[in-house]
Amino acid sequence: MELKDAVVLITGGAIRLGRAHGLFLAGRGAHIAFTHLPGEPWVQTKQEIEVLGGQCTATELNLMDVSGIRRWVAATVAHFGRIDVLINNASPWLGRPFLEVTEADWELSLGVNVRAAFFAAQAVAPVMLGQQRGVIVNVTDLSVFEVWPEYGHHAIGKAGVVQLTKYLAAELGPHVRSVAVAPGPVLMPPSFTAAQLRAAAEHTLVKRLGAPEDVSRMIAFLVEHDFLTSHVYFVDGGELHVPV
Repeated sequence: MELKDAVVLITGGAIRLGRAHGLFLAGRGAHIAFTHLPGEPWVQTKQEIEVLGGQCTATELNLMDVSGIRRWVAATVAHFGRIDVLINNASPWLGRPFLEVTEADWELSLGVNVRAAFFAAQAVAPVMLGQQRGVIVNVTDLSVFEVWPEYGHHAIGKAGVVQLTKYLAAELGPHVRSVAVAPGPVLMPPSFTAAQLRAAAEHTLVKRLGAPEDVSRMIAFLVEHDFLTSHVYFVDGGELHVPV
């Protein structure tokens, strides 16, 4: 699929990796529709995307609201006339020891990571099937394949994203493809110290940190290559295979 003039939906697109994906894909000629939470710098992100030449819409949306997801998708179709790519990017970052995880923690983590991704995909699928083309990109992470203490509830949600990717590919193919990306150390938490950043870089095979654009380039590659579907693609500098 060509990215030029493609309509790309991104959940959580105002900040961090979502913002990077929007800017990168707009730079390749795509039009962007993203969701954001209250207080996020969505105006700045929207303006930066528009400077690159693409059209852009920004929608404040609580992804726990399934009817809101459906309204967002319908409004995007009404505005652009089509949907070519969905990037299920939004994800809360909730660390909590297993014995302290609350029902609210669980509901938010699973609700945004996998429930919202499921129903966003369900909302765009009829549009994509009608067009006989579309790509759904789900963002998982290494917590599914490693053990991150205090992030069990997060990892369970991201594991659901991996399974969702496979089933979407099977049920929506051949015209709609579904892939997942698993970023590694490409955008560390702002609270990380210099020592923590050095340790994260050392815990890769390339001995350096990546950048958000490394993941964005992988997403562009997956969208453009029509023979790729159903798998997880790692952008982790080899972290997953660092000898223990």
